[in-house]
Amino acid sequence: MELNDETIKKIKGLIVFAVIVILLGVNWRHLCTLFLYILGLLRPFILGAGIAFVLNVLMRNIEKHLERIRKKGLRRSISIGASLLFVLLILLLVIGVVAPQLAASLISLQAKLPGFAEKAGQALYTYFQDNPQILESLEAIQIDWNGIYQRAQEYLSLGIENILSGSVIAVTSIAGAITNFGIGLFFAIYLLAGKEKLKSQAERTAKALLPEGAFLRLRYIAVLAEKKFSGFITGQCLEACILGFMFFAVLSLVRLPYAVLIGVLIAFTALIPVFGAFIGLLIGAFLMLIQSPMDALIFVILFFVLQQIEGNLIYPHVVGGSVDLPAVWVLMAVTLGGSTFGIVGMIVFIPLFSVFYSLLREKVHVELAKQEKPTKNPEESPEKMAK
Repeated sequence: MELNDETIKKIKGLIVFAVIVILLGVNWRHLCTLFLYILGLLRPFILGAGIAFVLNVLMRNIEKHLERIRKKGLRRSISIGASLLFVLLILLLVIGVVAPQLAASLISLQAKLPGFAEKAGQALYTYFQDNPQILESLEAIQIDWNGIYQRAQEYLSLGIENILSGSVIAVTSIAGAITNFGIGLFFAIYLLAGKEKLKSQAERTAKALLPEGAFLRLRYIAVLAEKKFSGFITGQCLEACILGFMFFAVLSLVRLPYAVLIGVLIAFTALIPVFGAFIGLLIGAFLMLIQSPMDALIFVILFFVLQQIEGNLIYPHVVGGSVDLPAVWVLMAVTLGGSTFGIVGMIVFIPLFSVFYSLLREKVHVELAKQEKPTKNPEESPEKMAK
């Protein structure tokens, strides 16, 4: 059997591919470690790309209102500055509203905790009086107080060392996080300032290295992803503001305490899909429980009522249209994203799954259309051939 040049070339390619697969399979642990190391080095730039993408949604809308400014560089600089200033003002507003309310709530809790503890103690005393068998069972329990004291001393000595070492690690981590955020912010500003040039360079590079069909497909996916992510960010922010205002208005109408604090907290935490608002539920219920258990019960009931209104009426129209993702897929995206990358994964995986779902749906429609397309000769249709 003669082997021509093309066959020899294919055999060489298969051998190289097999060697690469074997090397990857044998050294997959080292490759994972290397990948995580490189990912750690690129963390500030990944953070900067995320900041740039979020700010671009706001900056693009601001630029539309500055079309009278003819100089593009000046228009871009004003848009970037206005976007950063807007985000900073929102953060200061949240801190300015939450911090005083939270401080006042903690002071109030400090004053009310002794009374709450006394009432709880009296309730327990009454309960034990009515159930003497429980008290007898507790008295029958033998407790080694000397052993507990010795173990507490050991844990305390070890705990002091852990606290000192943990403090050093915490300070180092905070300094590293601040450094990464600063680098990421400057990188985001650079990306926003020259996004058209960077986009053109990326398209030219992809067009030069990829076949035409692959390039067009890649560009279509990139446009679709940008549309889904931008729509999700805009819709999620709008939905969070609506939900926070709803809680503030309803809690104010029924004269429940902490209306402003809970409204702002729920608006802020609602940026986390599905589970975010429940953080506000826990904090609000705890604050109201110390003051009045009945207020806490009313708040919990109102929370689930408003959540039903938001989930069935507001979310489908505000966010659902931009994401176009069934509820089961949303739950799957939030679960996988949260278990893999935490809160950031919850936010990112929903539009990411939306892109995948759109591409899969398009592929299914195309394949079904091909199968349902009638043949040119009706006598050779699949039905007649089956007969």
